[in-house]
Parts: sequence; C-alpha cells; structure tokens
Amino acid sequence: MLDDWELNDDLPGEEVFFVDVLLLWEMFFDGAARQDVAGAGVVLVSPKKHILPYSFILVDLCSNNVAKYQARILGLRMAIEMGIKDLDVYGVSQLVINQLLKEFEVKKDDLIPHHQNALQLLDKLETVMLEHVSRSSNKMANALVNLAATLALGTEESITIPVCGQWVVTPP
Repeated sequence: MLDDWELNDDLPGEEVFFVDVLLLWEMFFDGAARQDVAGAGVVLVSPKKHILPYSFILVDLCSNNVAKYQARILGLRMAIEMGIKDLDVYGVSQLVINQLLKEFEVKKDDLIPHHQNALQLLDKLETVMLEHVSRSSNKMANALVNLAATLALGTEESITIPVCGQWVVTPP
C-alpha cells in the first residue's frame, strides 16, 4: 500500500509560512503650550534603535492639544520625507490618539484642520499603529518640548546645542 503514495517536497499551505519582516520605525511625540511659547518634541527610533530627537518652537501661540497635533504632524512629515513606510506612533495625549483612531469625535474647531492634516499624512504610510503611552514612557519627547520652550528664540535667531552622554568623574 505504501507503494501507491507519491512523495512531494511541497508543504501544504506553505504560503502561510511566508513572513514579511517589517522594519518598523517608532515615533514618540509631545507638544505643550505655555503662557508665552509653544513647543513640540519628536523622537524617531530606527529599527536598529538609533535615536533621532527633534525639538521645535511653534511660532504661534496655541492650546496644548494643538501643540500635540503640531508635534504629531511634524513627526509624520519627517518620517514620510525620510521614506519611512511602517511606523508605530506613541503619544501621551489620549485625546489626540483617540481622535486619530476615530474613537473620539473632534469637537473643537481649532483642532479640525490639524486632525485632517494628520489623517492625510497617516494615509501616506503603508503600516501605522497609534498608541497612547504614559508620560514616563515618553520622557525624551517631553524633554524636547521643554527644551524648545525654555530656549525659545526670536525669529531671526538660531542656536545649535550638542547633547552628549558623558560621565565626568569616575564613580569609586
């Protein structure tokens, strides 16, 4: 009876075993508005865990939520310009995340154009995941927002600030 069987090298349903490995980038964003200045922070993390931090001073005063949308939009624009197709996006604003997931309605008129712009940018990505994270998980983006607000310069001024990790005195 075994003589009637034909051996086949193909696995049944072998196309199921094909796994496309995505090189996912991560983006953390935050924005904040204070009495006299607004800032945005974006951190892009490559699949090889290279960290690209960006800090922005927003030229117009705005609400905290608008600043958070601005940060999101700046980060998405940078990712798209860099040719990133697959992106996991993390932010501390549950409102902004849930509005973009279409779980919350956008009720404030000043947020509608920012929301629409962000949705258009998200459509340019092949794979995107949006997730709310705690402030402690978003420390670097938050620090960049604070840096931008602290170092706000006039429109004609510029400054370069190198940031280095260094231990000056060797611990005993």
